[in-house]
Amino acid sequence: MSEKSTSRPLAVFDIDNTLADTGHRQHFLERRPRDWTGFFGAAPADPPLARGVALAVESAADCEVVYLTGRPERCRADTLDWLARHGLPEGRLWMRGNQDRRPARTTKLEVLGRIARGREVRMLVDDDELVCRAARAAGFRVVQADWAGDAPELESAQEVEGRT
Repeated sequence: MSEKSTSRPLAVFDIDNTLADTGHRQHFLERRPRDWTGFFGAAPADPPLARGVALAVESAADCEVVYLTGRPERCRADTLDWLARHGLPEGRLWMRGNQDRRPARTTKLEVLGRIARGREVRMLVDDDELVCRAARAAGFRVVQADWAGDAPELESAQEVEGRT
């Protein structure tokens, strides 16, 4: 790793409903039981959210961009392909373990703490209000992504089922 990359501050971006519009796949979460295979299987077709993508690209001028998602590890290849296909800056991708069902605010704050060791985190950009609140309480600068449509089933899944 170059000295430049380790000395630059970090800009940490969530993916779902921050960079990627999950609206077209919400119907998989409205069923009982929820169809997680269908929900994550449809992720490669997510349209990009212009405001989130622009902020990530803009941030890359001064920061090292990294991605912190609640998506499970089994979605890594599709997620990396999606990021590259939509012109997002290269950066490390932090994902939830395949069996990790803890709330997003717990898993993401744990990983954010690891990411921040010895590095300045300039900002966390995330759409989940509870993740944002927990990150602010931990002393991080947060930009809450409010540019995606409401996703009540996704919010429930993040907090109750620990799935994304």
